[in-house]
Amino acid sequence: MLQHVVLMKFKAGVAEEEIRALERLLDDLPNRIPEIRMYEFGRDVLKTERSWDFALVGLFANPETLARYQAHPAHRPVVEKIRSLCEHVATVDFYGTDAGAIDAVSRFWERDPLDTLKLRP
Repeated sequence: MLQHVVLMKFKAGVAEEEIRALERLLDDLPNRIPEIRMYEFGRDVLKTERSWDFALVGLFANPETLARYQAHPAHRPVVEKIRSLCEHVATVDFYGTDAGAIDAVSRFWERDPLDTLKLRP
């Protein structure tokens, strides 16, 4: 699955109601665009100096479904809203992996040193 991540840094002085309006637009997208497999968004919680103000993560089957999402008429007002509110926007699209499914070799320091001496049934 293709992960689509967008990070947003709002312009100084963006009103709370403008952010709520963005949230309402984003909340409606999965109802209107069938290519969206999963969609989450939210405001930054920790507010550290490295933090962005807002993020969204979408899950898509492949680059073609992501392209259809981006070209969908319901997506256009969201893009315009984001442009009007943000001084910086960053995106990344990547194929995610299930970390638990990675065939990792255990590190030697995690092994039981007596494991080779144990009797096996």
